[in-house]
Amino acid sequence: MRGARTESEYPAQAELFIICALGPAAFGRQSKGVKLTQILIISDGKAGHRNQSLGLAEALQRRRGQVEIREMAPLPRWSALQILLMRRADALGPKPELVIGAGHATHLTLLALKCLWRVPVVVLMKPTLPAACFDLCLVPEHDQPPSRDNLVVTRGALNRMRPGDKVAGSGMMLIGGPSKSNDWDETELIEQLRSIIAQSEGVRWRLTTSRRTPPSTLQQLNALQGVEVIPVEATEPGWLPTQLAGTEQCWVSEDSVSMVYEALSAGCAVGTLTVPWTRQGRLYRGLMSLADQGVISRYQAGRSVELVPPARMFDEAGRCAELILNRGWL
Repeated sequence: MRGARTESEYPAQAELFIICALGPAAFGRQSKGVKLTQILIISDGKAGHRNQSLGLAEALQRRRGQVEIREMAPLPRWSALQILLMRRADALGPKPELVIGAGHATHLTLLALKCLWRVPVVVLMKPTLPAACFDLCLVPEHDQPPSRDNLVVTRGALNRMRPGDKVAGSGMMLIGGPSKSNDWDETELIEQLRSIIAQSEGVRWRLTTSRRTPPSTLQQLNALQGVEVIPVEATEPGWLPTQLAGTEQCWVSEDSVSMVYEALSAGCAVGTLTVPWTRQGRLYRGLMSLADQGVISRYQAGRSVELVPPARMFDEAGRCAELILNRGWL
């Protein structure tokens, strides 16, 4: 006789079948007027996803006060399905007033906790399950989401970055590397950097790399004049956010899309260093949209490299936090 199925053998379609069979009434809504005391983040352990969730939670905390932020790993799939079917669970900790999650691995847990606790859940990024399953979806515009009452389009992914006191004459250069969407031209990159440095008299430049930066690129970067090079391996946790908070202007290689949005959120005037794109997909479209709106400047040979900060503060986490508060959930 065949043994019981393991958790991994249950197809993803079964999750959707159970969710649809339960219907919208199974998930309920939080009654208005409940004072927010705790936000629960469902974290899949990925740094980028956690950064997004904390960005939103901390923005709510700054506006609401007296808020505790708690984190929890996603439930095993079968445990989440049992909650959806039986409406009970043990050892989940205190009931929060809001649950936030980013990444596909968090979706089923978000739905289970919504059903169990009847509190609003917010999902970051475009969900793989129907958007109607969640109270609010915060989706970057480059994902081209459909128009829905419970879906808010954001300019890029949310993050924790905040502007600080800017140091006059400060500049930052952030260098990435090849990825599945772009090739890498070291010669062209170095020429762009040399041109920017030569035209920026009086700017004190610092430059850092990423895990994707090839060793040969780092070798050429170390040979540049007029810039302090600090490889990513030599930085402490939290170093870059601190640097960006106090930096006036920042040049970012276009492959480092998340850093473009973080530099903007830190209040920097932002320019991008062009790279050879092999796939002009959603990330490329997002950058081009920012350039078309005048939010960022793309490097062009023979043109001024002077950068101008955005006309309005770039604070997508704060904007989304205000929308949540205005909905009366908290």
